[in-house]
Amino acid sequence: MNRVLLADDDLELTAMLSQYLVREGFEVEAVHDGQAAVREASTGRYSIIVLDVMMPRLSGMEALRRIRASLQVPVLMLTARGDNVDRIVGLDMGADDYVPKPCTPGELVARIRAILRRTERRDTADATHEPAQLQAGPLVLTPGNRRATWHGQPLELTGTEFNLLEALARRAGELVGKEDISLQAFGQPLARFDRRIDVHISSIRQKLGARPDGQSWIQSVRGKGYQLLEG
Repeated sequence: MNRVLLADDDLELTAMLSQYLVREGFEVEAVHDGQAAVREASTGRYSIIVLDVMMPRLSGMEALRRIRASLQVPVLMLTARGDNVDRIVGLDMGADDYVPKPCTPGELVARIRAILRRTERRDTADATHEPAQLQAGPLVLTPGNRRATWHGQPLELTGTEFNLLEALARRAGELVGKEDISLQAFGQPLARFDRRIDVHISSIRQKLGARPDGQSWIQSVRGKGYQLLEG
């Protein structure tokens, strides 16, 4: 059973979402401030963490930063509807996705399931007879256990970052359209004005650093897509 840590100071909303998640087959632990969220997340018992941006004692953003310092567990942010700044900052700090509030329980469950499908693929290599490793230049990805190395060193990626990099690595040297990236990384068609791909790519670029010639390892074609260079 997938365990969800739900952190939100709205007690009524938390109770409603918790009941719905339990009915949908999840095990839920609810906390109501950022410090409690970080403390509970550190136990490593959860499949996914849902964080509200605005919480007492510690904001959702600061809780996300502290969680990301030691854990790669998927994180879904709850943001105020229309607040694009929170969404972009959250994604840039390592959140896997966001849901604007107020949200319906059905929408939250759908997003959680989509993230878990992307990040909890077990025995992928054996099931699909794909190569155990995927290599593109100095990048080596192992989809079966979701591990990545860069120039032989471990590369820390969020679940969504891994999916994005995998989509590019499978077609290294080619331009991959944003629509294809969205389907592979998020499991859904690209929405109008959706900047999640761009924000995650920016984070990945920072982790990869620059090429010897000063260019980025991930090239962009405005409005079209991205290309991972092989060498």
